[in-house]
Amino acid sequence: MKTILHTSDSRGTANFGWLNSYHSFSFGNYYNPERMSFGALRVLNDDTVSAGMGFGKHPHDNMEIVSIPLEGDLEHKDSMGNITVIKQGDIQVMSAGTGVFHSEFNKNTDKEVKFLQIWVTPNKKNVAPRYDQISIDEENLENNLYQILSPNKDDDGVWIHQDAWFHLGKLESQNTQTYTLKDKKNGVYAFVLEGSISIEDKVLEKRDGLGIWDVEQIKFTSNEPSKILLMEVPITQ
Repeated sequence: MKTILHTSDSRGTANFGWLNSYHSFSFGNYYNPERMSFGALRVLNDDTVSAGMGFGKHPHDNMEIVSIPLEGDLEHKDSMGNITVIKQGDIQVMSAGTGVFHSEFNKNTDKEVKFLQIWVTPNKKNVAPRYDQISIDEENLENNLYQILSPNKDDDGVWIHQDAWFHLGKLESQNTQTYTLKDKKNGVYAFVLEGSISIEDKVLEKRDGLGIWDVEQIKFTSNEPSKILLMEVPITQ
């Protein structure tokens, strides 16, 4: 097993007043040549947007973009004609493909919105742009690793153009889970949303990330009530 630890306080930061963002990998004005990506996982941004504020219309292409709201309501508009609002419990995906414009705004004028924006490098270029979102039942996360993303449109969760699988888990204290990789050539990036998780000999606190590869199974235990996001992605492109 090989690992790389990214503690919460080692992430890049950007604060524009209306936006406070933490970058696990190089993004925008944050550049770290040692933290360009974890395989196909190119961006993991932990964003807080002030009431009524947001990202104006901007372009993307040839990227799989996943948004996971953690708190509040995020309004999405795009050049495909989609106008939607996502909130905690929703998973949003957009295949930018040949090109798409979109905007994201805090729907509420009285409270912040917090969400993860995740970019995954696709295994197919110049696909037709696509949008989808789902709502998951929080009960499915209880002491379980629940699949929220895969490469298969007939599987649980949303799907993307990449051999990647994401799982969410909400664990009671001292709950132990074992994750078996779908492809032993892949790696897993574990990101602690809440609480504290022990993975092998490492303890991860809130918003710490751990990249793991050269392994077929990963065993971890919650040290307190915790929530974790596992992102399995190809290591080599």
